[in-house]
Amino acid sequence: MSGTATALALLVANPVILQAETQPLSGEASQTEEVVQGLEDAHERMTVPVALDGTGPYRFLIDTGSQRTVVSTGVADRLALAVGPQVRIVSIAGVAGVASAHVGEMQFGEQILTGLQVPVLDGRHIGADGIVGTDSLQDRRVLLDFDRNLIAIGDPQELGGNSGFEIVVRARRKSGQLIITKAVIDGIKTSVVVDTGASNSIGNLALQRALGGRGAGAAVIASVTGQTLDASIGVANKLSIGTLEVSNVAIAFADTPAFRELDLHRKPALFLGMRELRAFRRVAIDFPTREVRFDVNQVRAFVNYKDGPSLID
Repeated sequence: MSGTATALALLVANPVILQAETQPLSGEASQTEEVVQGLEDAHERMTVPVALDGTGPYRFLIDTGSQRTVVSTGVADRLALAVGPQVRIVSIAGVAGVASAHVGEMQFGEQILTGLQVPVLDGRHIGADGIVGTDSLQDRRVLLDFDRNLIAIGDPQELGGNSGFEIVVRARRKSGQLIITKAVIDGIKTSVVVDTGASNSIGNLALQRALGGRGAGAAVIASVTGQTLDASIGVANKLSIGTLEVSNVAIAFADTPAFRELDLHRKPALFLGMRELRAFRRVAIDFPTREVRFDVNQVRAFVNYKDGPSLID
């Protein structure tokens, strides 16, 4: 295969908010399990050790906002990975053609994947040695346990089952990602993608318009491709998912092609980043069943949970 691959790969990992002055959007801002210990990077995301072709470990982001698994240029050069075709990818800040490489075997925990073709990006922009994207997670649960600083990847039953998750949300699948369609931000129905590779939450312009564009401050978003994108940032009073409410949600609004790639640019939509995900004790993302589960920590002041367990379908 030569030339540029026709398939688009969405990469929303590592959108870092730079030079941001946050202001409120409105008046008041208020066993056999595959377990690997998470490490926090400079932007409060979590990385895991990954072996490539029997070498490593390397620090990879587990990123539910990226369709593709990625390797950094430094690792690709060190391992002398076979060069693949140019591929066209969509990042949070733009569209770019990048090199790819062939990986014979990738292992994280007990999961072993073989025969991968992966985009190659500068590790300085990734913020890690690579990214484990949703193309490597489709038959797995991704469990974020913030109390234990743990990422677990495996079968849901092997990871403790479904006990303790008060909120269960059924999502729809689009290009390998799970989209929650029943979220509400300050009274506005909003589609939400849980994005474990993003340090902050990013909203589209349709969401900004629906919220009236109130009180926005200037910001710049840096993506994994090294591209930057101007944005405006503010704070929504409340994100609601069923009976669950998270207050003071910081959102960077930008006209990013990532929303177009998922056909989420016409109506309000949000990539929900790690800042807000840390409001919960645990978050389980079940790709086989298209469910996202939340374990509520009522000690955290910005989380409000009312009534009993709920299923949002």
